[in-house]
Amino acid sequence: MRLSTVIQDGRSHVGVVEGDRWFSLGTSLRNALERGMDVQVLASAALQDGQGVPLSRLVIAPVVPDPVSIVCLGLNYRDHAKEGGRDEPDYPWLFLRSARSLVAHGQPVRVPRVSTHLDFEAELAVVIGRTVPRDVRMEDALSYVFGYSLFNDVSVRDYQRRTPQWTIGKNFDDTGAFGPVLVTADELPPGATGLRIQGRLNGEVVQDANTDDMIFPVDRTIALLAECMTLGPGDVLVMGTPSGVGQSRKPPVWLKAGDRFEVEVERIGTLTNDLLAQQQ
Repeated sequence: MRLSTVIQDGRSHVGVVEGDRWFSLGTSLRNALERGMDVQVLASAALQDGQGVPLSRLVIAPVVPDPVSIVCLGLNYRDHAKEGGRDEPDYPWLFLRSARSLVAHGQPVRVPRVSTHLDFEAELAVVIGRTVPRDVRMEDALSYVFGYSLFNDVSVRDYQRRTPQWTIGKNFDDTGAFGPVLVTADELPPGATGLRIQGRLNGEVVQDANTDDMIFPVDRTIALLAECMTLGPGDVLVMGTPSGVGQSRKPPVWLKAGDRFEVEVERIGTLTNDLLAQQQ
């Protein structure tokens, strides 16, 4: 099942996507998950109702516009750790994103006025479907995943390096591109393993890897996080980026106004955003 969130009447609504048409489920994704609704039943009813709308006519939103937690992993692909001159971490490098930093597919990523060191990071996103218990076993962790989507963890590198914590460089407004669809976990390999992931800048492939290359796969990441914090319905995990980021190229390649960046993960789809100068 493929789902997409749109904005209607100032509110987010999730719907099932069939071909080029969107069928409303009558609620937001986070609300449906928090209330334990059977999204498959809602989707079947929506399709039978037949009141689909061409997705091209709708304003797409981030798949989950309002997650309580967005937990991101740094250095989670072996070649990316190597290109940054670091050893593989023994424990995931974790940081948080704010929901206010999110931007939808097709909407502009803003180039900040205060920096020219804007970088791209093609990533797999995980959406949690139900509350993960603190004592969850790694072999059970994937049962708490609702589905998978795409993310571009756009990073303001000079601000990221200003402090030992990465928070400020990862939370500029309109830099966390997320969507446009979520594919439910039952339609993908367990943990979304074995899928090709690419990042393309102005049509040129700049990142090309496989999700098997993750140091901390989805099941292990969930188990480790559950030792420390509550992961609940609609929370998002952003699973790190492969090698090829702009800061590691010689010379560095920074995103600028007029660029287009695409994230593609096999069997999920493509996330596309154009770069636009920040408004005065």
